[in-house]
Amino acid sequence: MKENQVQQDLASIRNLMERSSKFISLSGLSGILAGIYALIGSAFIYWNSYFPMQSEPDRASVIIIAAVVLLASVITGIVLSARKAKRKGQQIWGPASRLLSFHMAGPLLTGGILIIIFFYKGNAGLAAPASLIFYGLALLSASNFTFTDIKYLGLSEIALGLIAAMYPGSSLLLWAFGFGVLHIVYGSIMYLKYDR
Repeated sequence: MKENQVQQDLASIRNLMERSSKFISLSGLSGILAGIYALIGSAFIYWNSYFPMQSEPDRASVIIIAAVVLLASVITGIVLSARKAKRKGQQIWGPASRLLSFHMAGPLLTGGILIIIFFYKGNAGLAAPASLIFYGLALLSASNFTFTDIKYLGLSEIALGLIAAMYPGSSLLLWAFGFGVLHIVYGSIMYLKYDR
């Protein structure tokens, strides 16, 4: 009987420590929706690029579509994670979420600036590989402050980005797979494991 009590106490302590050091309110549903937004955005970019039979995608349209996808994904992620945190009685903006945000910000800001430079210098074809690689690096960097599952999504994004850099003609397809399909798969796994 005492051994069971000790194990329960240790489990409770471990749970409390994890809750204070890791941001565990990430919503799996927000990952699924972000993936859907990315697939819709990719379809719009493909449609705008190839059906008017242009030799090259309209950069302004690509930037606008990408910005809308990013904004919709961030807003959805914040709203659904805040709702999950409230339901579980956790803080949405505590020490763990600040650490998560800080460790994601460096690679994301660096990648964003690099992508802007690519567009400015006429190397827009490198934007998709760079976005996948730097997003993957951000996830890898932040994986110590949330569910460890996010590390595998980060590694997958980096691998896809490197492949997209080798095959620039397939970069839109690989971008759609990375930000679309992988987010839907990852979000579904997270939802089934942690949100129910």
